[in-house]
Amino acid sequence: MTTHDRGCPFRRRLGVNIDHVATLRQARGGMAPDPVTAAGIAEHNGADGITVHLREDRRHIQDRDLDLLKLTVQTRINLEMAVTEEMVAIALATRPYSATLVPEKRQELTTEGGLDVVRYRDAVASAVTRLKSAGIMVSLFVDSDLAQVSASAECGADAIEIHTGPFCESFRLGRHGRDLVQMATAAESASSSGMKVFAGHGLDVRNIVPVLDLLEVEEFNIGHSIMARAIFIGLGPAVREMADLIHNR
Repeated sequence: MTTHDRGCPFRRRLGVNIDHVATLRQARGGMAPDPVTAAGIAEHNGADGITVHLREDRRHIQDRDLDLLKLTVQTRINLEMAVTEEMVAIALATRPYSATLVPEKRQELTTEGGLDVVRYRDAVASAVTRLKSAGIMVSLFVDSDLAQVSASAECGADAIEIHTGPFCESFRLGRHGRDLVQMATAAESASSSGMKVFAGHGLDVRNIVPVLDLLEVEEFNIGHSIMARAIFIGLGPAVREMADLIHNR
């Protein structure tokens, strides 16, 4: 039975995050592995979009990567970015299909939590307005918190991306029911406010299964688990495995 057969009004999408390909490249400072090549393989194997996070410290994806991806990606580019003047200017110059505003700390290994839209409402609203005026769809990466969802709508965001990290950790421990309910409530609230709903962070082929029951969620942005799986079975099969799961559930 497909998602559409179960009443979902859209074909769900997989956005493949290729940051970790660039992380491996930067470990040696050379040219391989090439994230642009990885993007092409991902698209060929069912990815509906390519996600990259251009961090302020350029620890993995570089400006040149973004420029090359804009020239070569055949689907959609989703640029994850901090709410800073530098990143907004880069997004306005590059014009990806979408921009996802995320929190960013220099010392973190990966994004540790959702964007505090309530606290930084004015800065977020300004960035959203500027990006949307350039024709860029804007999503806010937020925790499953109704106050953050409401603030996202007030800032004019087109979508929210639910931070699934806490759910993934509770799934690992076998007690994810509460987190799943919180995500469902956040998704319903966002949808009723006119925003699209995406999800991402920590998802893999096992823990994504219950999340697929949240019919408001139309896009999943996944990177680490796909790249980890690719070490053993190859990038193409790893992307295809996840894409088939999302497209056909």
